[in-house]
Amino acid sequence: MQREPRQREVAVVTGGGQGVGRAIVERLLAEGRAVVVVELHDERLEWLDEAIGESRAWVVVGDAGEDAVAARAVAAAESLGALTGWVNNAAVFRDAWLHEAGGAAVAELIRRNLQPCLAGAAAAVAAFRVQGVPGSIVNVSSHQAQRAVRGALPYATAKAAIEGLTRALAVDYGPWEVRVNALALGSVATERLRSLEDSGAAAYARVEAAMRKLHPLGRAGEAAEVAEAVAFLLSAKASFISGAVLPVDGARAAQGHDPEAEMPA
Repeated sequence: MQREPRQREVAVVTGGGQGVGRAIVERLLAEGRAVVVVELHDERLEWLDEAIGESRAWVVVGDAGEDAVAARAVAAAESLGALTGWVNNAAVFRDAWLHEAGGAAVAELIRRNLQPCLAGAAAAVAAFRVQGVPGSIVNVSSHQAQRAVRGALPYATAKAAIEGLTRALAVDYGPWEVRVNALALGSVATERLRSLEDSGAAAYARVEAAMRKLHPLGRAGEAAEVAEAVAFLLSAKASFISGAVLPVDGARAAQGHDPEAEMPA
């Protein structure tokens, strides 16, 4: 008896149009997966045209925090193959001071960062269970979940919640062979960081010096390095890893401040 050909594996990547998200999408396409990109707007996505034309990618435009958008992403993924991976990468970078913005406004900023993970995980888990296949979810977190940066309370709080959500999902859905992990990123040299070059050479040099000081490896990370970690966690090579938060931060979170320390010669 002839076996049916194995369906191509598909992953959904929210916020996959630029920066870290784009690097993740490019990495997954390179290894033969099909990818559904969820983006709030459809500008600057021409780089996906070839993959879309070859039925290796699709774009769903909408808010990744909306259940209806997540459902559209599932439908798009299932039209390309078998949905086996979901990357919750979409984020909102908006600082706020609690005493100025007030509790309701800050809670809304926290919700806007947490809700895409909830909507994405709900859609992914439901699809994995219906298909009866093992699935993997990767949530993109930050070193700020453990070590907050002043003025970024909404972001740090949301990322801490995302890491708690990661562990709870791993426990709840492990019996269905669903793995859930998170990456806690340090600073990554994306368009957002590189745009600081426009502030002038002296200002950018200060930023680069700060990146060297903050990260014991002496630099900010590259989006491609994050993408490699995501690809690993989605793969069968990570088949017994679940409920973990993996730092991808050049040891930033491991480093403590020592006012007496001097750089080694």
